[in-house]
Amino acid sequence: MKLVIWALVGLAFVPGITQAQGPTAVGATDPFQWLEDIDAPRSLAWVEGQNAKSAPRLEGDPRYGAFHAEARAIFTAQDRIPTPHFRAGGIDNFWQDAQHVHGVWRHTTMSSYRTESPQWQTLLDLDALSQAEGRNWIWKGASCLKPAQTRCLVLLSDGGSDAVEYREFDTTARKFVDGGFHFASGKQNVSWIDRDTLIVSREWAPGEVTASGYPYVVKIVKRDGEPREVARGAKSDVQVSGEVLTGENGRADGVVIQRAITFYEREFSLLGDKGLTPVPLPKKADLATYVDGQVVFTLKEAWKGFGAGAVISYDLAELKRDVATARPQLVFQPGPHDAVQAVDSTKDRLAIVLLEDVKGAVDVYDHKAGVWLGHRLPLPKNANLNEISASDDDSQLFITAEGFLDPTSLWLADAAAFTATKVKTLPPRFDASRDVVEQFWATSSDGTRVPYFLVRPKGMKPNGATPTIMYGYGGFELAKPPVYIPEMGKIWLERGGAYVIANIRGGGEFGPAWHDAVLREKRQLAFDDFAAVAKDMFARKITSPRRLGIYGRSNGGVLMSVSMTQHPELWNAIVIESPLIDMMRYNHLSAGASWVAEYGDPDVPADRAFIAKYSGYQNLRPGVTYPEPYITTNTRDDRVHPGHPRKFAAMLEKMGIPYLYYEQTFGGHANDADPELNARRWARHYVYLAQKLMD
Repeated sequence: MKLVIWALVGLAFVPGITQAQGPTAVGATDPFQWLEDIDAPRSLAWVEGQNAKSAPRLEGDPRYGAFHAEARAIFTAQDRIPTPHFRAGGIDNFWQDAQHVHGVWRHTTMSSYRTESPQWQTLLDLDALSQAEGRNWIWKGASCLKPAQTRCLVLLSDGGSDAVEYREFDTTARKFVDGGFHFASGKQNVSWIDRDTLIVSREWAPGEVTASGYPYVVKIVKRDGEPREVARGAKSDVQVSGEVLTGENGRADGVVIQRAITFYEREFSLLGDKGLTPVPLPKKADLATYVDGQVVFTLKEAWKGFGAGAVISYDLAELKRDVATARPQLVFQPGPHDAVQAVDSTKDRLAIVLLEDVKGAVDVYDHKAGVWLGHRLPLPKNANLNEISASDDDSQLFITAEGFLDPTSLWLADAAAFTATKVKTLPPRFDASRDVVEQFWATSSDGTRVPYFLVRPKGMKPNGATPTIMYGYGGFELAKPPVYIPEMGKIWLERGGAYVIANIRGGGEFGPAWHDAVLREKRQLAFDDFAAVAKDMFARKITSPRRLGIYGRSNGGVLMSVSMTQHPELWNAIVIESPLIDMMRYNHLSAGASWVAEYGDPDVPADRAFIAKYSGYQNLRPGVTYPEPYITTNTRDDRVHPGHPRKFAAMLEKMGIPYLYYEQTFGGHANDADPELNARRWARHYVYLAQKLMD
């Protein structure tokens, strides 16, 4: 039972309000602030004009048709692995293809799932629902009441934004419950306590949200009564929410209230009859899961003898009895080359997904006689491993294994028997026989060694002529290990290109320290890391500035825009997608206020001084020769405000600097809600990159 507060998993999962608020950091000097008004006629007319200029260049290229067809075939292929989720003694899957663009939620038995052609029962058809209701429904998941898991809260987003609507659904009857629980669209967290009771955090009254747009008031909601407030934070918080600790037979053993003071600092309290009782923890800690009476946390800083990155547990009964005498227990302490990527639990076992030198491993633990006993699961080595789903009925869990050249395989593991069996493998989507993967290390400006992965043709000549795409992120402790990217392999590698992931600081490749090294005033080091990787490749004659392009999205948009303004001489192509760019104003746009702990607060003079040195929007200079960037976003992105890329493009235009801009009208921050639109999206990306790096 993984416990996730969806608003706090990382920038890629941080929702917020959709309109700009508060005084601008750059004030009247910003000539394009009007583009922050997302749906204003003037803004949309500007977007329409930009799309009209860019589409012919990208979609009119002779390669676009082939790239689009190849991407579409991959995204809609019938032989994809249907992602499994344990529920009600069987397996759920959400499936999209050419006939089901919005998708179908469906169910089958475990035995049928393990066959080549599972027999699925449709639970909910989102295409039919969208048509019937005149909405553009995008699936965001379901939370089902244990132990039977036949009553579920379905999460639906209109157009792909992070704001979701909750509706109660009966999977036995395969329909929404008449008069059932229903919460209108918003940024909210809802969890089952029992069949007739929920704990809910949402915007109960207009404006009752934090500066980041998250809820800070938590209430108990019953079917037959008025909501009862149980916790209230402050507008200055990031958010406040409740998490149910579900034990044997679906019983709610407890409720934890989480108060996020900043993006990384939290306070945890047990909800009891007499109110809230604080749980002794450092400020930088995450609630991970609850299993066998143990509440499991991950630590992001050293505390009471535990190192940063440690996984610890508290006995819930001891906490309830007396928090002052309850003692935390170590589950796992990562070493200097390790990083905890995920913590989850089956019915009676704990699972920890690790990176060891950016290669995956999964350890499982049993809590016996007050001691955690661990074993490593026999899974592929030198692969990236991800836990997909853990069973609440037994000790089974699904895990995927993949690599740059190794198609994703699905494994069914038993955490009690310490076994793992391969059950499905994705067919190869491109010819990987001609390529090879290598790992190198670059030296950054302060002497730190920074790893990067290179996927290249085996016959590559060391003459700097290989067209190369370098991807970077570097933030929010999100690691970027090797992954199988079918469309990249088919469209790029098969045509002789190379691909690089730069594991720069700010990510989670080596735990909290790797992330903390570039927080706030130290952010420049992440940008230096990225440039160092490029220079290392030039020294090895892998590629050259003429043949090197870079790609980043979300937080990676900061990296891309800064790389463009600080080192225009290092690259010939830059894809800037769904980006943060105006760092002098980001905290007043969408969920930006919640990221102050990562970047600093531009409204504070001392912070503004170091942010101003790198913010891409303010550091564009007329007369400088920049590589022509491709800037793209989504109108319905309510995590990272579309005003960022709009204003950047408008400033480039004002300065007479060449650029391309394209804005998709729906899909949300992920930009992949519709397989057809996603295929077009990647076709445009690769046309631009081919024009710049291969022509």
